[in-house]
This record gives sequence, C-alpha cells and structure tokens, in this order.
Amino acid sequence: MTVQLNSFEKQIPVAANLATTPITKKARYVPIHHRRILCIFPKYSRSFGTFHHAYPLMGNVRAFMPPQGILIVAAYLPQEWEVRFIDENLHPAKKADYQWADVVIVSGMHIQKPQINQINQLAHREGKITVLGGPSVSGCPEYYPDFDILHLGELGDASDRLIEYLDQNHERPPQQIRFETQERLPLTEFPTPAYHLVNLNHYFLANVQFSSGCPYRCEFCDIPELYGRNPRMKTPEQVLAELDAMRKSGNLGAVYFVDDNFVGDRRAAMQLLPHLIDWQKRNGYPIQFACEATLNLAQSPKLLAMMREAYFCTVFCGIETPEPEALHSISKDQNLSMPILEAIKVLNSYGMEVVSGIIIGLDTDTPETADRILEFIRLSQIPMLTINLLHALPRTPLWRRLEAEGRLVFDESRESNVEFLLPYQQVVEMWRRCITQAYQPEFLYQRFAYNMEHTYPNRIAVPNSPARTSWANIRKGLTYLTNILLRVGVFANYRQVFWQMAKPALKSGNIENLIHVGLVGHHLIKFAQDCAENEESASFYSQKIRS
Repeated sequence: MTVQLNSFEKQIPVAANLATTPITKKARYVPIHHRRILCIFPKYSRSFGTFHHAYPLMGNVRAFMPPQGILIVAAYLPQEWEVRFIDENLHPAKKADYQWADVVIVSGMHIQKPQINQINQLAHREGKITVLGGPSVSGCPEYYPDFDILHLGELGDASDRLIEYLDQNHERPPQQIRFETQERLPLTEFPTPAYHLVNLNHYFLANVQFSSGCPYRCEFCDIPELYGRNPRMKTPEQVLAELDAMRKSGNLGAVYFVDDNFVGDRRAAMQLLPHLIDWQKRNGYPIQFACEATLNLAQSPKLLAMMREAYFCTVFCGIETPEPEALHSISKDQNLSMPILEAIKVLNSYGMEVVSGIIIGLDTDTPETADRILEFIRLSQIPMLTINLLHALPRTPLWRRLEAEGRLVFDESRESNVEFLLPYQQVVEMWRRCITQAYQPEFLYQRFAYNMEHTYPNRIAVPNSPARTSWANIRKGLTYLTNILLRVGVFANYRQVFWQMAKPALKSGNIENLIHVGLVGHHLIKFAQDCAENEESASFYSQKIRS
C-alpha cells in the first residue's frame, strides 16, 4: 500500500532559520496556582542502539542514556510547582503516579509513537490533562490527534504560553490546543537538566548538549529543518555546570555529546575545549567523552589535539557508505574531502575509536554492495557500526523525493517505508548478511584487537586521581569484570574467542579495555545472533510490528 501524506510535509525554508532571530529576554511567567506535573519519557522499542544485552553485565544499569530533552523541560517548569519524572525505560508509570498528577507531559521520537499514545490513554483514564512535545510531534503533529495539548518546536515562547495556560486552566480542553514556538529560547538561557530527578547510575552513558543544528543537508536527515542549519551554542560555563550536576547524580564513566554535529561550528568547539581540558584536570579526569561529528573532523589537527587532551575517546561518524557515488547521491559530499580510510586512521591516531553509521537500501546499491561494506569494515578496523536499512523520515529531502516518486510505503509487515530499487527481500537479506558477519565474534574481536594495539595507546595517560580510584569506581569495575568473566567467559557460546582476547589483557593488566570490549562486544554479538533469527529490527525506525 502506497499513500500520500502531504499534510505531514510542510517544508521549513532554510532562509527562515530561527537561529539568527534576535530574542529579547523576557520575564518568566509567575504562576498563581499550585500544579503537580508528571513528566514521562516512553520506553524505546529494542534496537541496536539500546545496548540492552550489556545491562545484565553492569549491575544497576537498565537504560542507555537519560532523556535530556524532557529533563530540560522539567527544569524549566516553575519552581513553585511539584515535578516528578519517570523514564519508562527504567520502570513504567503506575496508576498512582497518574492519579497524583494534575498534568502529564510526554516527549519522544517517531519510533516511540505507540508508547507515546498509550501514555496519553492511561492519563486520560484518570482525567488528566496531557501535553506532548519533542521531536516527533514537532515534525508530525498529525500523529497525535488525541493529546489535549501539543507543544511544537523547541523551548521558547510556546513553552511560556503553555505554562500560563496550565496555571489558569485545570480541566481538559474541549478540543486539542497547539502552542508553536516562534521565538526559540537561546541555548545560553537553557536551564541545567533536572538531574536531581534521576539516578544516573541506572544508565549506560550520561549525555550533554553543547550545540543544536547542523550546517549540512544530508538527504535522509531531518535535523536541519527541525533545528536549523546555523548551530546554536551553550556557553562553556553551562556545559561545565551540567557536568558538575551530573556527577552529583551518579558515578559517571562516560559522557556523550549528543550534538547533531559537535564540530558544526568549529570555532565554538575550539572555544569550549580548553574549558573541558581544565575541568578534567581539576577533577582528575573522572570521565571519558564521546561525540558525533562529520568525518571531515580528521582535517582539523588543532581541534583533534585539543579533543585528545580533553579525553575524547570515541567519535561517531555518519559514514553511511564507502561508495563515493552513493555519498554524492545523498548529499554527503563532506565525507569525500579526503579518503575515508585515511580519515579513520587520522582519528585513530588521536586515540579516538571510530563508530560508524552505515545505511543499506540506497538507490545506488547493487547486489555487490554488501560485499563492499564488509570489505570496508575489514579495512577500516571499525569495531562498531550501526548498520540500518534506509528509512524516510518526515521533514527530509528524502521523504519529499520519494513521495513525489510514489515510493513511500506504509505496511506494518515491512522493516522500512522505502520502496527500494532492488527487491525488498533482497535488501533485507543484504542487511542481515552484513550485520551478522560484521559481528561474528572472531571478526569483531579482530577489529577490537587492532584498536587495542593501534588506537587506545594514543590516548593521553590520565592520572590515578581520587576521582578515578574511588571505592565507587573500584566496586563498579569489579562488578563489570566479574559479570563479564562469568556470563561471557563461562556461559557465552563464544567464550573460547573471548578468552583469546581476555587472557593477554588480564596478564598485562589492561582491565579497562577488557571491560570496554567485553561490554560492547557482548551486545553486538548477541544482537547479531538475534538478527540471524529475525528477532530484531533492521532499522532504528523500523515500522514492522513485533510481539
């Protein structure tokens, strides 16, 4: 079934980028009524990126990253109001939670749509006002006809109007109300996320946002139209304050910069990095940093040297495909400014393990594409790659092109909404072959071994500071190591391959890298084994319904 959904697609002119709109700081609305606000983040469907197979090895960890967006909203609400937060990736909201609240606020992405609508239904059973904001509803408000109030766009004037409405109206509105942001709150005025409402020890990674927006226009990406092409920044002082707040809420191991592109504004990144370096030195290098960046980061040696000094150890690059003509076809020419394999080696030389995005199902794919991707994986020595089927998101050039060509398909038995040029089943089998072979234990551990020898040693030697050798860190490390040695080394079906890696690491005292490879590798191997049994989705955005 092919359908046209023109109402979803109202293109935002790039020239109307709100990032350049001057905003006069206004006095915040002061509420006159007491309100109880329940903020809920819906559960993710299992996917490659949830890292769920690693959690049993990590003690208290039960979710990937805290949902920063709704935690910022919770912090922005009037201090006079009572605010509770529930991440349903940790535990579901209970009936008593809904009964306590006056208003239920939800946020989420397209992939969480069923869970978002279910929360709305449960809240309405208790007669509560429901509010939905975030990226999914901002892109496609038509997905959510039953919510009482929609908040469209980022934090800004719509948020203030929403707060005033909730203060003055205590009953559900007779029909849906929409508040749409016209003037975005500058990132320099964003509050620190409400980390006091969460325990970060329950998360695989912590996260921080420095910038929003990306100057590039990759065909499949909705970031430029949702958040603009001129990156907007927080101040370095804000970032450091957030790091301090996170450390009070949990024993962090790593912090991921969730910026759309950490080097979207290189001058701003250069201004931030000295502050991060100083913060790390003052605090004894308590954490590793990771980020998302375009591959042409490899052409900025001064920036890379500072990132190394700040202890950036991982960088996610959307390589998408090793085929130059395919990159050009999806407007990803920034990956062509230097040879891809050379760029990866440059990043490795600064101690950064590269994580790559790979897309299967591009119009340029041929029956040989899977072979070329697997050869690229072998040559690049990248251990972890997010191998996804192409999926068209609303508010993207890809969506508009496929809609015009009649190639958008909505069928809950399919993994993707794209009518590929190759036969659908052939593309799915190409994906399955790539992901299962990429994460064969022997092949994966070979790539990790390369990085243990050629990448990790290029990182700075961090001190054995009290922050790093605290009892909390020692206990956490012992928990991880014990579970890895037992659950993987004794019970896993790839245990022989594991011990070929683990014995030399134990002998040399290379425990930190052993734990990293053990945790990440276990998820990748188990996920690929599930993919072989058709038990996992072929895309982060898969529309296929699974029990």
